[in-house]
Amino acid sequence: MENNAHISGDWIRDLIWDFISTSPHNTMRNENEEPAWDDALVGFASGADTIWQLYKEYVGAFHWTPWEVFNQHCPGESAGAEELTVVSWILPQREAVRKANRRTKKYPSEEWARIRVYGEEFNVALRRHVANSLAERGHAAIVPMLVSNWTIVNSARFSYASSWSERHAAHAAGLGTFGLCDGLITAKGKAMRVGSIVAKISIQPTPRPYADHRTYSLFFAEGTCGKCIDRCPVRAITEAGHDKEKCRQHLAHTRKYVEKTYNFEGYGCGLCQVGVPCEATIPVKAAREALERGELPPPPPPLA
Repeated sequence: MENNAHISGDWIRDLIWDFISTSPHNTMRNENEEPAWDDALVGFASGADTIWQLYKEYVGAFHWTPWEVFNQHCPGESAGAEELTVVSWILPQREAVRKANRRTKKYPSEEWARIRVYGEEFNVALRRHVANSLAERGHAAIVPMLVSNWTIVNSARFSYASSWSERHAAHAAGLGTFGLCDGLITAKGKAMRVGSIVAKISIQPTPRPYADHRTYSLFFAEGTCGKCIDRCPVRAITEAGHDKEKCRQHLAHTRKYVEKTYNFEGYGCGLCQVGVPCEATIPVKAAREALERGELPPPPPPLA
């Protein structure tokens, strides 16, 4: 074992890309054994970033900071928040998968449903692969989504929320901001899945190229769009936001449709993620161009 070997951000990106390229888990399990994924965005956030405490205050006290979840599950490797890094990645949906789901009006396409099940199985394997690869090199790591006490919690503000949110981790790692339907809009768009791990390692954090958690949304940034409202088959999205319970009930109903129509046990929807301006890009021109130029927002004014 390469005990405490130096690990860079580029090393982790290469690790993720190599797994996408070579892992037998990367399959849709269809007739042609097409890959589930062919691209990734990777970002890093410090365990000491103040945004984790903001999440606890905004989402709920039940939402873990990296320090909390790491020290719960690595008691022999206790670490200060400043010693931890959250590695987050985005797996953008392939064009063929997006195109298929664009054509649907109520239930997911077969391609989308396969990604929801088999593509996420790959994402689980990727989480474990990144964590195990770091541990083999002397850097303890855990997968928050896979620990025994990860749970969904009833939330007065949000209907329900979880003790660790992959989308919030990605936002912290500079990978995207939220839209009207609660999806995360990234440089590769909103049609994607996301994963993360927490490791006792020092990696330079990815700068957050946005000043607000809704910077990339046309609806919030410019007061336009709202296309996801019309795409939702059960009207779970309105100008007031996203009704999680309506969304959850529809998702549950898709199981029978997928089994009957596509002959495998799966589910999904994702209609609000395709056929919309944020499907595969940042639709806010100024924000997209600023990101392309590598510009960062000005720091917030000092407290009075």
